[in-house]
Amino acid sequence: MASPSTSLSLFLFLFLHFSSSFSKTSSVFSSLLLRPQTPPIDSLRHYRTAFFTQILDHFNFNPQSYQSFQQRYLINDTYWGGAVENAPIFVYTGNEGNIEWFAQNTGFILESAPKFRALVVFIEHRFYGKSIPFGGDEDVANRNSSTLGFLSSTQALADYATLITDLKRNLTAIDSPVVVFGGSYGGMLAAWFRLKYPHVAIGAIASSAPILQFENITSPYSFNNIITQDFKSESQNCYRVIKGSWQQIDMVANQPGGPQLLRKSFKFCKPADSQSIQNWLYTAILYTAMTDYPTPSNFLNPLPAYPVKQMCKAIDDPTTGNDTFAKLYGAANVYYNYTGTATCFDLDDDSDPHDLGDWTWQACTELILPTGANTEDSIFPASTWHYADRVHYCKSLFDVEPRRFWITTHFGGFNIERVLKRFGSNIIFFNGLRDPWSGGGVLKNISSSIIAIVAKEGAHHVDLRFSDPNDPKWVKDVRKQELNIIQDWLSQYYLDLAQY
Repeated sequence: MASPSTSLSLFLFLFLHFSSSFSKTSSVFSSLLLRPQTPPIDSLRHYRTAFFTQILDHFNFNPQSYQSFQQRYLINDTYWGGAVENAPIFVYTGNEGNIEWFAQNTGFILESAPKFRALVVFIEHRFYGKSIPFGGDEDVANRNSSTLGFLSSTQALADYATLITDLKRNLTAIDSPVVVFGGSYGGMLAAWFRLKYPHVAIGAIASSAPILQFENITSPYSFNNIITQDFKSESQNCYRVIKGSWQQIDMVANQPGGPQLLRKSFKFCKPADSQSIQNWLYTAILYTAMTDYPTPSNFLNPLPAYPVKQMCKAIDDPTTGNDTFAKLYGAANVYYNYTGTATCFDLDDDSDPHDLGDWTWQACTELILPTGANTEDSIFPASTWHYADRVHYCKSLFDVEPRRFWITTHFGGFNIERVLKRFGSNIIFFNGLRDPWSGGGVLKNISSSIIAIVAKEGAHHVDLRFSDPNDPKWVKDVRKQELNIIQDWLSQYYLDLAQY
C-alpha cells in the first residue's frame, strides 16, 4: 500500500514553521502526514470531552466581538482531590492542532495527577480541531483575512484564561491552584500565560518552547546547525552522504531518464521533480532530529529508539556500496516506513489529519521564526534567510504583511535574563540539545524560580511524553526535578493561602 508522506496543507506548515532550506521555489513546500501516537495507555479513554461557549474577540467591544463559538476541552477528574481540598488543576495550553493528538502524546501530566490529586484539562486552541469559530464551519472561518484575523496567540491566551476562570467557578474551586503545561508552540503559550495571567496560573512548564527564536535574538542559522550536529555526532560519513546528495539529486533529475531512476530508487508511487524529492528528504531529516527519542515513538511517524542513529546506520550500511540513493532510501525508510507497510511513497497527498493548516496564518501574521539559513558546513545546501521572502509569500496568500516585531513587543524576548529576573517567577523551561528548536530556548536559569533544565541528549519535549520502562536515567531525573519544583510551587501557594 502507498504511504501518504506529504500533504498540501502541511507543505505550508513546514515552510512557515521551519523555513525550509530549499527556498528556490515558493510554490511547493515539504511536509509529512502526521499520525497520532499510540501511547502506553489509551489516554483518550480517560478523558471526558466538553465544550465551552467562548467569545470571539476578547479585545474589542464592537458587535461582532460578542459572537461566540464552541471551544473544546478534555477533562479528567479521576484523581482530583476536589474543591474542598483546594486540589490543583493541571492545564495543557493547546498547540496548533487537534487537542486529542496532544493529549495522546503528553502523558507526563496524566501520570503526575495521582501524586498531586490534580484535575487534568487539555484546552484546544481556537481555529484548530473542533474549536472553530463562525458556527464551526472551517470554510467560513478560513474564508479570508477578516475571519482569520481572530486567530492569534493573544486571543488564544485570553481563551484559556476565560475558560479556566469559568471552570473553577463552576466547580466552586476558586482557590484551587492552576499549573499550565505546554510543549513547542504550546510551551511558548504556557510561558507567556504565566507572564500575562499570573493571577490565573501559579506556574508553567514550558517544554521545548522557542520563545527566543525571533529576529535579532537567535541566529537563523541555529536551527539547521543543530540538525547538522545531530547527524555529525552519529557518523561523519552519514553527514557527508546527506550533504552531498542534494546536488546529486538535482543532477540526475535533469538527465534523460533521471526522473524514472529517482522514482525507482526511492520507490515513489509516480515520478517526482527534484524539488519535491529534496523536500521529502528534508522533512525526514528534520523531524527525525526533532524526535530523536531514546525509546520508540509514534508522535509524528512510527520510529525506533534513537532514530538519527538508525538513519545513519542505514546510510553507513556497507551492502549499499557507493549507491547514494540506496543509502538515502534506507535512511528515509526509517522515518516514512519503519513499520514496513508501505510499498511506495506518495508525494501528492493533500490531507491534513491533525488540522494544522491554519498555522500558515499565524506564521504569516505574528509568529515569524527565522530558521532556514544554512552555513557552508550545514548538512543542507548553503542559504540565507530573508524576511522579504516571507512577506512576498504571505502577501500573495492572504494579502497581509506580517507584524514583524509584534511578538517581542508584546511578550518580550530581548534581554530576557534581566527583564524576567525583575518580575517573572515560577516557570520551568526544558530543552533537549538535540532538538533544533533548543537554539531559541531559554538555556540558563534566570532566577531562583525561573529554571532552565537542559538535557544534552534530549529531543523535542521529551520530558512530557508518556513514561517508558526503558527511559534512560537522565529522562527520569528531568521529570523528577520538574515534579519537585511543582511541589514547591504548590506548597508555597498553600502556605500563602493559609496566611491570607
